[in-house]
Amino acid sequence: MKPDKAFILAAGFGTRLRPYTDHCPKPMVEVGGQSLITRSIDRLAEVGVRDVVVNLHYMGDVLRAHLEDYMRGREDVRVHFSPEDPILDTGGGVKAALPMLGDAPFYVIAGDSLWEDGAQNALLRLAAGWDDAKMDILTLMQPLSRMVLTKGAGDFDMLDGGRVRRSLDKTGTHMWTNIRLNHPRIFEGSSQGAFSFLPLMDACEAAGRFYALEHDGDWHHISTAQDLEAVREVFGAKMEKDERNSGAA
Repeated sequence: MKPDKAFILAAGFGTRLRPYTDHCPKPMVEVGGQSLITRSIDRLAEVGVRDVVVNLHYMGDVLRAHLEDYMRGREDVRVHFSPEDPILDTGGGVKAALPMLGDAPFYVIAGDSLWEDGAQNALLRLAAGWDDAKMDILTLMQPLSRMVLTKGAGDFDMLDGGRVRRSLDKTGTHMWTNIRLNHPRIFEGSSQGAFSFLPLMDACEAAGRFYALEHDGDWHHISTAQDLEAVREVFGAKMEKDERNSGAA
């Protein structure tokens, strides 16, 4: 399977990341000289995604202008917008955009995602791991043992065979990265308007159709100003080092 569509969750208020989000939406925050959302778009384009849908609410006009400027002249990938008024939450926002996403599995990525690949490209691992006969969701899970720059929450335990179990008391071994493939059929029968994606995840888990891959690279949970500053210091320095090494080569 080679998914060619993706949805980026970018409508949220980013309240916990203030004061950085007082003047721009959270996905526009920069790390290593590039906004989080344009970095994700580039990563999606690298693996063959041709259409990316971005939902808009908080400072939606600012984010739209940022992306229109970034995408100007590009032909490898297109960005489409799904404005929300009122905001539709993590489930309702995706459902509202389904007419633009088609009837095949598509990537869903949080607008504040920042990850580095391990031995293989993480998005290609998801595509290669998809089994339509038994899956409705296939997500990346980050082991808490490898989260050092930002704090992790034990959202899930990984079970044999790649299935997962949500840890209601947050004592699980892995944190959900919000980087995933999902099939649009999971939205069948869901309510209209605003709703969380979490009940859909729980339903897929109960049906035995929620699977995960353990991410073998780094993933950073940027929630607070302290998280952002820690990631900027380390990730930014790494980017500068890579650029110097590339120039020397």
